[in-house]
Amino acid sequence: MKDEDKKAEALSRRALLEEHRPERIHARLGQAPRSQRVSDFVLGAIDGCVTTFAIVAGAFGAGFSESVVLVMGFANLMADGFSMAVSNYEAVSVEREQADAAARTEGEHIALVPEGEREEIRQIFQRKGFHGPVLGEIVATITANRQLWIETMLAEEYGISRATRRPLGSAMITFIAFIGVGAIPLLPYLFPPLSLTEQFYSSSALAACTFLAIGLCKGLVFSQRAWLAGLKTLVFGSGAAVLALAVGFFLRGFIA
Repeated sequence: MKDEDKKAEALSRRALLEEHRPERIHARLGQAPRSQRVSDFVLGAIDGCVTTFAIVAGAFGAGFSESVVLVMGFANLMADGFSMAVSNYEAVSVEREQADAAARTEGEHIALVPEGEREEIRQIFQRKGFHGPVLGEIVATITANRQLWIETMLAEEYGISRATRRPLGSAMITFIAFIGVGAIPLLPYLFPPLSLTEQFYSSSALAACTFLAIGLCKGLVFSQRAWLAGLKTLVFGSGAAVLALAVGFFLRGFIA
């Protein structure tokens, strides 16, 4: 191992040790769970850019004018953006309703059959490798606090995280990302001096940079390999565009 690598590893270890000091851990665990707004933004941004550039590619393949591209593109932005926002709103609402229903069910079970629910806790932690007095203490501690008891059952039995999203907030983030990012491939068509071919290639370059940027941001936020995440998003987005372009060229002969 090179000296530079050893120094980098030592610095990384010191940073990790600093982050795992008792007071740092206490402060971190006391914070609210990480917001899911990033996933809402990525969802809207990728879909907005993909669908809009798919329209651009399909229209170019079919030989449509720039005015047709703009009308179809902005109409798609508003209609599909609103549709996606509503869909995300409903999806998040269902998640919250399911979590609330599961919490009510567990609360009723604890009230009606506490010994049965206590046995569930015991078996859950027994499967995690706890036995004897330690297992008994864990069960006693959890079941002594009704809210903790319910939250533990939700996490262990239903797989429901305490990180929740607000339906309206998720819908707004998705809509804004869809509109804002989805409009990028249409920007070259707002400059009439460019030819249709120049507009399409400019739009392609902007879309490719956008896909790459979204993937890079996603990778950085979720501690993934940024360039790999960026390339994956670029490939997926480009694949949709190629399909739209092929369909446009194929149908061109039927509408010419």
